[in-house]
Amino acid sequence: MVTEPVIAPVAAAHAEPAVVAKGLSKLFPSGDGVRDLDLEVPAGSIFGFIGPSGSGKTTTVRMFTGIVEPTGGSVEVMGGNPANFDAATRARLGYMPQLSVLYPNLSVDENLRFFSALYGRSARKSRSRREEVLRFVELEGHEHKRITEISGGMQRRLSLAAALVHDPDMIFLDEPTAGIDPVLRRHFWDHFIALRDEGRTLFVTTQYVGEASHCDYVGVLADGRLLLVETPDGLRREAFGGDVLDIEFTIPPGEALTADVQELVAASSSTPTSVRGLRLVVEEAAVALPELTTWLAAREIEITQAEEYLPPYDDVFVELVERYRSNGQEAS
Repeated sequence: MVTEPVIAPVAAAHAEPAVVAKGLSKLFPSGDGVRDLDLEVPAGSIFGFIGPSGSGKTTTVRMFTGIVEPTGGSVEVMGGNPANFDAATRARLGYMPQLSVLYPNLSVDENLRFFSALYGRSARKSRSRREEVLRFVELEGHEHKRITEISGGMQRRLSLAAALVHDPDMIFLDEPTAGIDPVLRRHFWDHFIALRDEGRTLFVTTQYVGEASHCDYVGVLADGRLLLVETPDGLRREAFGGDVLDIEFTIPPGEALTADVQELVAASSSTPTSVRGLRLVVEEAAVALPELTTWLAAREIEITQAEEYLPPYDDVFVELVERYRSNGQEAS
């Protein structure tokens, strides 16, 4: 049962978390919003924030960046209230909003120069950095095109470049891969990981649940409430109650063998996957799997497959949200 958010531990190498939210809320007249958010984002990590459209991801990011004032609770980013940041501190933040803030009558390079200048960088000094981020988002050769002359996907890539052009320490990315083809999406995540490895902290919202695998920690949001924070592997264990094993026998196992196997590995559940297939939820796959295969071999029970099954993160997310809603946890 998911009732209380699990706060991710702060990375040991860092004295302070990059973001701390306590009872953070933003409620709108409609009743929608974010409620009682308790969260810590370890410095030097990639924190994924996953939830369906309308769950409160963008509102959370806007509170973290100081754009929206909370109606309750508190938030600290890099040790201070983001609403009160001075220009020097704000220059340490990068923010890619969900909606475009590009200037349509300016060219690609003029937009980048503008955003760079907002953080005090001259056009001459920022030139090499602008070239670098344009290469990253694969917009080289389009520098002189106006925004109205490039596609929506290219505009999305330019928005990301604008968030990174001043080389920030703390980066908020709201749906950065929306509308991006799978190849470039993977390229983005490779770069996000490289930024993390350089010591940057990234807070990334996404509706692509599979992107959880690229994150160090993942927060699951639904109906304006944080369900839990976990590592990617921890999400699977939380959703299914442990590790999952798949076994395929050469013949149907029958009720007696199924019961024996379940008892042997202390499986919390067993589910047929086919006439000859069985799926077990166990405490630890690395322990249960060799024990199970040895036991079957000793009894000359033939199998064609025995391996750990990693449920897709889409299934993990659905399991967690459905359990939350079935327990009557909807936002009120």
